[in-house]
Amino acid sequence: MTSTTRTSGRSFPGDFLWGSATASYQIEGAAHEDGRGPSIWDTFSHTPGKVLNGDTGDVAVDHYHRVPQDVAIMQDLGLQAYRFSIAWSRVMPTGTGEVNQAGLDFYSDLVDRLIAAGIKPVVTLYHWDLPQALEDEGGWTSRATALAFAEYARVVARALGERIHLWTTLNEPWCSSFLGYGSGVHAPGVADPAAALAAVHHLNLAHGLAATAIRDELGADTPVSITLNLHVTRAASPAPADVEAKRRIDTVANEVFLGPLLDGAYPERVFADTAAITDWSFVQDGDLELIRVPIDVLGVNYYSTGRVQHGTPPVGDGKPGPDGHRSSVVSPWVGADHAEWLKQPGPYTAMGWNIEPQGLVDLLLELHERYPALPLAITENGAAFYDTVEDGRVHDVDRVAYLHDHLDAVGEAMDKGVDVRGYFVWSLFDNFEWAYGYDRRFGVVHVDYDTQVRTLKDSARWYRELVRTGAIPTPESAATL
Repeated sequence: MTSTTRTSGRSFPGDFLWGSATASYQIEGAAHEDGRGPSIWDTFSHTPGKVLNGDTGDVAVDHYHRVPQDVAIMQDLGLQAYRFSIAWSRVMPTGTGEVNQAGLDFYSDLVDRLIAAGIKPVVTLYHWDLPQALEDEGGWTSRATALAFAEYARVVARALGERIHLWTTLNEPWCSSFLGYGSGVHAPGVADPAAALAAVHHLNLAHGLAATAIRDELGADTPVSITLNLHVTRAASPAPADVEAKRRIDTVANEVFLGPLLDGAYPERVFADTAAITDWSFVQDGDLELIRVPIDVLGVNYYSTGRVQHGTPPVGDGKPGPDGHRSSVVSPWVGADHAEWLKQPGPYTAMGWNIEPQGLVDLLLELHERYPALPLAITENGAAFYDTVEDGRVHDVDRVAYLHDHLDAVGEAMDKGVDVRGYFVWSLFDNFEWAYGYDRRFGVVHVDYDTQVRTLKDSARWYRELVRTGAIPTPESAATL
């Protein structure tokens, strides 16, 4: 698994931004402290059977109490940027109305510490942890949640101001909508195809309204982004039925976001594909103009690829689905009932995802061809493996090889003209991996969940050398750095 055919030594431009990323519910802990309200992930993780081993984010990696130590680790690694998310319910415990000053103070202090360490703060306003009070009123199936999100964005923008290098509205709205409301394997655990499509639209609307609110507060030139987990899916054969299966997957995986966000319209085919599910009456006149606001960079999260054929997919077998987030009786692929996922050739990560750096090249080239003037950033890329600490070191050779090859893929795409501005390794720390609890480790920094001791893995040391030199080190060098 550790062998590589990609090149070491490739150099990146001097202004290329090197960072790492985390998410609030996955690392912060302090779930019941300083006025934080409950989120849908608090509720979901405390529901028996929803998360592996009954794990919750109550403590996570205790980042809330360890910010000075954690920022020192970032500084030691030479990170130039840190992408973190803000817990909506820590700032506004019920999602609307009263603002919790203690929550704002926590993030303001984090931002100040990052800047003092020479690290650019990159904020994500929403990484899946919706305040439970809003879910009780319909969550993302309700238009009111999009309006509430805009007000929340305004509050945070006013508090953090021009200290933020880049504002990201949403992280992976595909997961929020189709895993949260379609298959139900993510919070809030709803399995309703019509609800998933309503959530898609209200998340899109929330992005547009929040971006406008941020710029209203901080100025028209304030840099705003959104991060999408665009799926790289291939047809199993040139047969028309297989090509159509891929087209249907592409529609609900990518086009329901790219279309309104960047082109100003939903793809016409999605209405035909889902006509038996919804009439899309939740889309109101003027919504598409509100959604399509200029963005300064598109965040791209990439992990693996998929392959489909026409068929009847098995569901509910307990194995990871093609999205990597457990299976369910109800498919997240709304309107693509006859798209059957095929097992990809290995090697695989601990998530069961195939490792294919070429898919990242293909995705970046396709985006560049379609939106040549839009800068891109790799806002998540990384791999889960089962790591152990031995004599104070974590020799995560498979992760180092994964990062090496995917960074070379980014460089290849840049050589072919793609405007990529930065790379954020996922994740900085081992953490709460959603429905898989603490069983999957994505971090370049190992965390002992009993003691909260942090240990740099070889991948962190390797990444530090990459950031220092701007050139991709050999995988073999990681063990001696």
